[in-house]
Amino acid sequence: MLDTLDRLRPSDFPTIRRARLQTLQVNLGYRCNQQCLHCHVAAGPNRTEVMTADIVDLVVENLRALPFDTLDLTGGAPELNPEFRRLVEQARGLGVRVIDRCNLTILNEPGQEGLAGFLADSEVEVVASLPCYLEENVNRQRGKGVFESSLRALEKLNTLGYGAPQGKLRLNLVYNPQGPSLPPPQSGLEADYRRILAENYGIRFNQLLALANLPIQRFGSTLISLGQFDDYMNLLKQAHHDENLDGVMCRSLVSVDWQGYLYDCDFNQMLGLGIQTGAIGRAHLRNLRSLALAESPILVADHCYGCTAGQGSSCGGALQGNP
Repeated sequence: MLDTLDRLRPSDFPTIRRARLQTLQVNLGYRCNQQCLHCHVAAGPNRTEVMTADIVDLVVENLRALPFDTLDLTGGAPELNPEFRRLVEQARGLGVRVIDRCNLTILNEPGQEGLAGFLADSEVEVVASLPCYLEENVNRQRGKGVFESSLRALEKLNTLGYGAPQGKLRLNLVYNPQGPSLPPPQSGLEADYRRILAENYGIRFNQLLALANLPIQRFGSTLISLGQFDDYMNLLKQAHHDENLDGVMCRSLVSVDWQGYLYDCDFNQMLGLGIQTGAIGRAHLRNLRSLALAESPILVADHCYGCTAGQGSSCGGALQGNP
């Protein structure tokens, strides 16, 4: 796989600083039952990186000690980590909102028969990848049979109460473009998703999150191989909007890798651009309570234009026109 970091630095991306911390985003490991073309983590079935129980204990300690209101769990498939359910239970016991970034098909894997019920019982918010409402497009991007398996998973979640307009169990879907283009306006795309999934499959959900693909890891390597990297970067830069800077996720989030090291965001994590402190060096969960992160500068490179281009893109979807 071709590295993109040297193509992303030095950068003229605007200087930004962290505001109040709200979200602890934790990557529980890079193992996944899928291997998607757009994956910025380069996750897959053969990855062995998994967060251990002692690092999970540090996550819980920091949730207890610091004013985070949200625990955002990512992977790979975070549910494949043996500590996933314990971490969810302990975080919910502290009154912390928990988000599971779920690829949907994991709910149908052998040994995961009770996973959907566990998520519902724990009132976990599910943010589920479904990059299109067309079977052909999803299978091209994520693998043969993924669309059908994703629909079965959505049916399970709906049966448990996920996606009901006035219910407690939130189910948000995630859209990614098929290639080197920006997402269309989120509101119109959401209306299409809602209509087609309801009419054709009886599926309901709460919100669609439209996310841009960032030029790193597997997607970035593909762009280089196809000779499209520079064109995509030019697209992102030309579509940059300063008004999106206030809403980018890194201003209220700390990202944690499977070893417990700290980053400004999940994308910086995948590039190895960790938070550095003068006295400590590479920052770790063990140091988080002693770090003065408020108003600290965020480490940026050209990939950051992926979050400010067009309508903007964050963990919560589009930044412009996003309720």
